[in-house]
Amino acid sequence: MADMESTTPTNNAADTVIDSAEDDDPEILLMKQRVEEMEREANKLRELQAAAEKAERSTPSAEQVPMETEEDKAAADSRSIYVGNVDYSATPEEIQQHFQACGTINRVTILCDKFTGHPKGYAYVEFAEAEFVDAALAMDNSLFRGRLIKVTPKRTNIPGFNGRGRGRGGYRGGYRGGYRGGSYGYSPYRARGRGRGRGF
Repeated sequence: MADMESTTPTNNAADTVIDSAEDDDPEILLMKQRVEEMEREANKLRELQAAAEKAERSTPSAEQVPMETEEDKAAADSRSIYVGNVDYSATPEEIQQHFQACGTINRVTILCDKFTGHPKGYAYVEFAEAEFVDAALAMDNSLFRGRLIKVTPKRTNIPGFNGRGRGRGGYRGGYRGGYRGGSYGYSPYRARGRGRGRGF
């Protein structure tokens, strides 16, 4: 066995010649530099990601904002009003000024179409206290930017209830019955074969 190992030729000299020939090519040198830059950037990204994960783990969970419960949403809805027939170019600040006399306002929301981004023509105003809603309801049919606005209490959405009383998965059609007429026996005027009739 020892004789075989000593007799196997080594091509180290040939390998180094090939490597040196590759190093002379400027395109290969540019590619090697780009690979080194990408590796450095990847290492930086790994370090930044590790630092961000460490910072996320170190923050106490008390600082995180909890999700709103159904009771919180219902309480916010009881302090809110619906404002209809709002001018499309109205801003939340203008609506806030219009209802400022009613009480302290927490939030004004103008709903927009999700595809076009244009306002839908109605808004919601949330007050700090539920008592302010009664004062705002008195402003129904008041003039705002040349239009009579409609003010009603905001209703709480019930999941699965679409307003028609049926909820989800209601009856959606099918055969409604009725007399189709005619007898099912022989009829000399009935189309036979490949006609365009209904084939009774």
